[in-house]
Amino acid sequence: MTDTDADTVEADGITARYHETAEERVLEFEGDGRTACVAQNREGYAMLKVRPSADGDELERYYGFDMALDHAAELLGVDPNALPIPDAAADMGM
Repeated sequence: MTDTDADTVEADGITARYHETAEERVLEFEGDGRTACVAQNREGYAMLKVRPSADGDELERYYGFDMALDHAAELLGVDPNALPIPDAAADMGM
């Protein structure tokens, strides 16, 4: 599994890293020792999967990026508005 170039941004102690694998678009968050991941198929038309980490088990699926980010923020214990979003990930969701 080879990743393309990663796009990483940081704000308010949260790091967001976007990358693509052969199968998925992956947006990982890390902050204060906690992690969360939002993933979508590479083609970008499927529902978003929220996981506790990039290789963790799927917790829930969402159509909308905002709802997936709400769940990711809950896993991190932060307000969803505090999550930095790399430009390459801004179009995730249906």
